[in-house]
Amino acid sequence: MSQNKIEINYGRNFLYINLLYSFFIKKKRDEIFKILTKTFKVNKFTKILDVGTTPSMESHENMILNKFKFKKNITCLSNLNLKSLKKIYPSSIFRQGDGRKMKFKNNFFDIVFSSATVEHVGSHKNQTRFINECYRVSKNLVFITTPNRNYPIDFHTRLPLIHLLPKMMHRNILNFFGEKYLSQEKNLNLLSRNDLVQICSGLGIKNFKVIKVRLFYFVSNLILIIYKNKK
Repeated sequence: MSQNKIEINYGRNFLYINLLYSFFIKKKRDEIFKILTKTFKVNKFTKILDVGTTPSMESHENMILNKFKFKKNITCLSNLNLKSLKKIYPSSIFRQGDGRKMKFKNNFFDIVFSSATVEHVGSHKNQTRFINECYRVSKNLVFITTPNRNYPIDFHTRLPLIHLLPKMMHRNILNFFGEKYLSQEKNLNLLSRNDLVQICSGLGIKNFKVIKVRLFYFVSNLILIIYKNKK
């Protein structure tokens, strides 16, 4: 069977799963936003940086832009072109740049938020740089979400279990199924709770916790919360 045939069947078989995926992702991200607002009481003076904003118009994307009331206090950073969002949110600030090396001053934002981005910045070393930069430019709180590597299904490919295999084997299988882009570490490198704890400990960050978000009993998402000024 040719690889092209595999790709066609893969797309057909997962059409309905994609619809369910969008529904459940929206529910989980609504839950995550509630956790954010309970963790830090935002007001009209709260300055928020959203690292990893996407130009996507889907309702479950860009929860800060969609849900945060005070649009003028939002700064969005992405390596993608966000001109389409600027037309919709003209009072917000949009910057193109790299989350691993931000051009903002220390302690510049009250909250640094990032949803499902840290797994896309590359190697463990680059993920450490990313989290460290979020910590550096935050004054009060860092709030980073990522899918849990140990969940039975990978949300990016919708494929079950293979992401639990050794990473090289996992990447080879993705490549076989036509997922060449996601098979590369620089584009997808899933994290577990232990990975997040290891990164924060390695950076000398002490005031943090990892919250588990569940979907169908299993932990589907992880939230890394770092308290910058908590004693």
